[in-house]
Amino acid sequence: MWTRRLRFFFIVDKHSRVLLTRPRRFGKSLLVSVLNSLFRSGVQDFQGLKIEKLWQEQKPYKVVRLDFSVTCSSRLERFELNFVLHLISCFSEFGFQCDSYLLSDVLEKLSEWLEGQESGSLVLLVDEYEAPLTACLGDSKLFGLILEDLSNFFSLIGSLDSACRFVFITGIVNFRNTGMFCALKNLSDISLDPKYGSIVGFTTQELKDYFSGYIEEAVKQLGMEPEALLERLAGHYDGYGSEKTATVRVMNPWSILSFLIYPTRGFRDYWFQTGGQPLILKEFFRSGVLKDPKNFAAVKSIPLEQLGDPVKGEGLTELDLLTQTGYLTIKSVDGDSAIVAYPNEEVRITMAGMYLQLLLEKTIEQAGVTNFADRLVKDDAETLVRIFNRLLETVDYEAYSIEDVKSVLAVIQVAMISVGLSPVIKVIGKEGSALEAHAGRRTIVFALEYCQTGHDAEQLLKDAVRQLERSSYGKRSGENEVLKLALVFSKSDKRITRWSVA
Repeated sequence: MWTRRLRFFFIVDKHSRVLLTRPRRFGKSLLVSVLNSLFRSGVQDFQGLKIEKLWQEQKPYKVVRLDFSVTCSSRLERFELNFVLHLISCFSEFGFQCDSYLLSDVLEKLSEWLEGQESGSLVLLVDEYEAPLTACLGDSKLFGLILEDLSNFFSLIGSLDSACRFVFITGIVNFRNTGMFCALKNLSDISLDPKYGSIVGFTTQELKDYFSGYIEEAVKQLGMEPEALLERLAGHYDGYGSEKTATVRVMNPWSILSFLIYPTRGFRDYWFQTGGQPLILKEFFRSGVLKDPKNFAAVKSIPLEQLGDPVKGEGLTELDLLTQTGYLTIKSVDGDSAIVAYPNEEVRITMAGMYLQLLLEKTIEQAGVTNFADRLVKDDAETLVRIFNRLLETVDYEAYSIEDVKSVLAVIQVAMISVGLSPVIKVIGKEGSALEAHAGRRTIVFALEYCQTGHDAEQLLKDAVRQLERSSYGKRSGENEVLKLALVFSKSDKRITRWSVA
């Protein structure tokens, strides 16, 4: 079985040009730092570790480490100035000089400098290579111009290939087939390769092997059994799959480490708290397939080849972006398609909160619904109906399509997910739909009918009651209290106008 250290060694030993894409905060930059240290100084920073015996490079290299995230700008002129200053700063350590701040001049001087380097003497590490592109996805003209600049840089590196012993490129989104890397000979994209499925992130076994002391301390502070704690950690932070067989799962390292440092703070959404809601995702929610609330929790699929070789920036879909950035992840593979879903509770809950805020144009609390999870456990039927109406009356109906039973139930479903519940919309008979949720010691089942203008609301309420009476939902709830609600949503009033306990 591949170990992490052997996978790491295999990259350097078997590949000379490598592209690796992974979600943010997964350890790509740390991996770049390790390569930087090894190629510069050998194993002097790794005494006593297993890499000390595995590393076979016998000489130090000139290592140029670039981070393209520092070049991002919404204006081409500013991006090019940032890019130029970054190139000059990083290459100057090894004698590169340029008096001009024009990108074309800098690339010309860089070409001359590279021609003068000894063959195989240089290592180039590029972190966040596509950050300038993802920062302008909403501006196709700017995207094309910045893509041209980046392509010119990588073409220069490829044309003087002999100077580089090793090139390692990391990023979040894969723009490989834009032509950016066409001049880089023998570029190995290892992003979907099962051998490297856990090269960043932690597996459950690695968590047990290397963080046992922290786990013991967390168990002590929280008063939990070790296996119960590990199960909770897995549910909240595990589940990421980045390779094409969907057999390797890793935990979010940022969230796991944040939890282990302060376990008494609980199972917080650490990943999202550090920039996890980029504006581009909100734009996709407003304009793409996810605009329909029914699609929030629906099964989604994407061609595997699209993840490994996606379309150009202007054709990037929300599923492409969500999957590559880690908001969705590969759960299984069906033929040539990847079935994608939210990786864990941290992402599912926080994405639901973000989506609900877009639906309502405010937070759930600002909509007048406080302590929603507790109220689902304790409040009576009449109060719950009032709460649901506060949500439904606040929806931006001009922006979002709420025009059938499943759409209405989906709004309530997303609200429940945002407070940590796991409601499921199910089919009753041929046409009916119901939502079932477990809240504390209560199981709630809603059957809902959608009342078009001029239809008989009372008759629809009777239909909803009959659906619940004929259904088996809630019967397997054990000791739970079961609350069955028949509801009628009025299209004209945009609220529930009839209800009954079944």
